[in-house]
Amino acid sequence: MKKVIAILLIAIMTISLVACSKPAETEEAATEEATEEATEETTEEATTEEATGDQVELDVIICQYGPNTNDWFLGTGMDGSNFVDKFHAANPDVKLNLEVVSWNDVYTVVDTRIANNNAPDILNIDVFANYANDGLLMPVSDYCPEDLLSDFFPSFIDQSVIDGTVWAVPDLASARALFYNVDMLKEVGVEVPKTWDELRDVSQAIVDFYDGEVYPWGIDMTTDEGQAAFAYYTWGNGGGFVDENGEWAVNSDANVEAIEYALSLIKDGYTNPNPATETRYDLQDMFAAGKMAMVIAPNQLPTYVADKGGTINMATAAIPAAEGKTGSSVGVMDRIMAFKDESAPDQAARNEAIGKFLKFFYDPENYVGWVSMEGFLPAVNSAVEALVASDPSFEAWLGVLDSCQFYPTAKAEWDQVKQGVIKVEQDALSGASVKEGLDALQAELTK
Repeated sequence: MKKVIAILLIAIMTISLVACSKPAETEEAATEEATEEATEETTEEATTEEATGDQVELDVIICQYGPNTNDWFLGTGMDGSNFVDKFHAANPDVKLNLEVVSWNDVYTVVDTRIANNNAPDILNIDVFANYANDGLLMPVSDYCPEDLLSDFFPSFIDQSVIDGTVWAVPDLASARALFYNVDMLKEVGVEVPKTWDELRDVSQAIVDFYDGEVYPWGIDMTTDEGQAAFAYYTWGNGGGFVDENGEWAVNSDANVEAIEYALSLIKDGYTNPNPATETRYDLQDMFAAGKMAMVIAPNQLPTYVADKGGTINMATAAIPAAEGKTGSSVGVMDRIMAFKDESAPDQAARNEAIGKFLKFFYDPENYVGWVSMEGFLPAVNSAVEALVASDPSFEAWLGVLDSCQFYPTAKAEWDQVKQGVIKVEQDALSGASVKEGLDALQAELTK
């Protein structure tokens, strides 16, 4: 046994000696090779650091419009790729840190970032006036290429002007109209209502025919979009958020009468049962399932219904108005804006990078796919021809958009008004006075 151990020890020592007795030439070669590798690694690191240093990084927040938004920007929704990857390939000198945030969270997310002195470089959202009045935004002229700026519909750009300065560009738009179930109204034997009185009569006929199993009319007075309900009814009664001089007039007699009319539809059982909590998506689900006969909805409702597997034979009509009044479609437009960043090492390069983002986003090759995928209306003329060619119905909606009214979002108090009218509606659903609620809101706005 000892001999075996001795032999093993000799073998190990021999191997060690061989390893230690490498020729000097081999040692030098190994040293040179190691030095070269180290130099190459250092050079690569320096090159990478230099490339990263030359890049302009932009933090971008995009609102989630539907199930396709995240996939289009970050997944595989652009022919197996996505917006960020394609942008980076076309613009290697700009790095996008892009985040898709739900509408329920985006206001909190943005406000928190602003409070922490970490505002996004680019923001997609609906409101802009508060940010502009607080001195947080850059004028669009600082970063948007002139040829792109001239491509936007002028009526859209006008919605983002304060004191002659454009503070944001339109992301996309939608218009609201009355959608109705063609087969259902035909079966009941009624025509599409044009006035509020006709709406009550048609609703009663639907209730009687289906014995309450179908809701005739949809109303959303939720915190999600209760301001739209306020617009539908007040504009249809000659009222609205502001008067003819553009001053706040939320407590006008026309407005009080309009909201009380909407509440009467709910009270008489002509609507979905819970307008305070059932959002427009809930209403659209009911319509898609054949549980609702009529609903005011955006132009992308057919796409929404199809995605839900619905096969509703639907058509559109003007939103009913009070007798002798003219109904008005609601135009909804969201925006893209750029925040100031005084700490940016090269402001000119940052502005140019933001411009590159806009040019790439609105390039018809990219933008048409985005707008048509989510079923929205375009904000630039260059996209119209392609959209109409792929879906002729877009042309009719562009006509609706030309005649619709927009929320007064350029006024600094808009967010307060938006939340205020929703609160009045929700309080009224619980029995509070519409007039007293609107009077109190008006007082707050004019004190």
